[in-house]
Amino acid sequence: MKTKMKKEKVVVILSGGMDSTTLLYDIMSKGYDVYALSFNYNQKHKKELDLAKLTCEKLNVPHKIADLSLLNDIAPSALTRDDWKVPEGHYADENMKQTVVPNRNMVMLSLATSYAIGIGATELYYGAHAGDHDIYPDCRKEFIDSMKQSISLCDWSKIELKAPYWILDKGDIVIRGKELNVDYSLTWTCYVGKEKACGKCGSCVERLEAFEKASKYFQLNFKDPIEYEGN
Repeated sequence: MKTKMKKEKVVVILSGGMDSTTLLYDIMSKGYDVYALSFNYNQKHKKELDLAKLTCEKLNVPHKIADLSLLNDIAPSALTRDDWKVPEGHYADENMKQTVVPNRNMVMLSLATSYAIGIGATELYYGAHAGDHDIYPDCRKEFIDSMKQSISLCDWSKIELKAPYWILDKGDIVIRGKELNVDYSLTWTCYVGKEKACGKCGSCVERLEAFEKASKYFQLNFKDPIEYEGN
């Protein structure tokens, strides 16, 4: 009688946005035993956490939400402070740097590493992508490589950080998501924090551009399934 091989256990950091949700589907398609970890850092767009939960329920993935509300006190950003307005425009605009939460990814990756080691996972995934490089320093290849080294040394357990989308832009990720049948109605991108997406903040603009790119690639109208204000 053959012994059934035990699946390799991995952790995916899941924000509830398009990139990390696509990554979750992608890693699941490879046959891993996947666990998802989200973070509540008092972000205005907490709706993303509700959708992350729904995605994990749909895919039958164990899901935890860790409290990181301390970041609101010690790392001010337009994403967390009620008295800071989320800027409108494209990510190429200088004012979008107001949406940077200082050192957010290092904090999240550190805690996710502890979680991964605790459950016996061997790999940790996060969805940094090429569109983030200029505005978010903790999505650059240099940062990813540095964190890979640090995570490999932080414990005697074997644990490897992976960011497979770092060379892709958001449009490429949506193309991959369509191939994986990702349910994008269960994702959230808008930073403003209202019931409907604003369609004007950098995050919304980039999301809409991503669906346009995917539509051209597949030569069909691949419409964003979420609701926008004014529509």
